[in-house]
Amino acid sequence: MSKRYTKADLEEIVYKQLENLNAMHDLLGIMKFQNDLIHNINQTLREEIGQFKKQQVMYPTRRKSRS
Repeated sequence: MSKRYTKADLEEIVYKQLENLNAMHDLLGIMKFQNDLIHNINQTLREEIGQFKKQQVMYPTRRKSRS
């Protein structure tokens, strides 16, 4: 048996779908913003690690003697 939908039922379904679509759009915007923040932080971290490696001094160590 197929259910018959009235125009009001269909309008309500479409309205709910539109609300969900708008909510998903908002979430995608938030995720894009967070992704940009993470990308910028990673870039800064890469630069800081590169500077740290340039400044790092390697001290000589004694070799362990074999007994």
